[in-house]
Amino acid sequence: MFHAADRVLVGVLTTAEDFEIARDCGWYRIPTRHAPPSVADTAVLAFYFTAAFKDERWAIHWFAEVRGYELAKRRDLLPEQAGHPRADELYYKMQLGPLIAREPPIPSLRWRRITFLETTWDRFNMAEEVNDLYISGADGLYVTLKESGFFPEREYLLREGALTYTADLAIPCREGVVAVVLNERPAPPHALRSNDLNTVRQAIAARGGPLGPQKRSQNA
Repeated sequence: MFHAADRVLVGVLTTAEDFEIARDCGWYRIPTRHAPPSVADTAVLAFYFTAAFKDERWAIHWFAEVRGYELAKRRDLLPEQAGHPRADELYYKMQLGPLIAREPPIPSLRWRRITFLETTWDRFNMAEEVNDLYISGADGLYVTLKESGFFPEREYLLREGALTYTADLAIPCREGVVAVVLNERPAPPHALRSNDLNTVRQAIAARGGPLGPQKRSQNA
């Protein structure tokens, strides 16, 4: 149905109503000011469920073929919300085929929020968890850390006072987080600028060792 290199875009769903629109009406909206550059080339749209979805939260359960898109104002997409503060903003209206269940779902190890995530069909097909979907220069170190049982996170937000940074990789530890920032990205002072495995291992050990994934339960 799809080819290995086809573009897959993971969108975030924060309400059951938006999921019902995708499922029953066959479209999904993306604000143009936050849209990823390749939105027009997207072949597949997948849905990441947030806290509103209770037992299904923090995971990708559904995807659909993208059959086209158009630009529309929010007030035209959701006329019952004509008084919304963003009513006059432009959105991509992604036109979708029937929703398909992703079996098994792709979970997030630590119930994190994500923004739009771009990946490829082959990665989407093979992913065991959300971090497997990312594509970056940190791929090699990510795979090595994962195989070593360190449960790394990718594109991980770090807050230092009033500043926010994005780490290529982050390993939550018993005594803080080991962050790896590559290339020219801004970084907090404690971040590692190295993709050397031994350097990362030593930093993890110095922070008490890695924390495992969060357990999923109805009460979590």
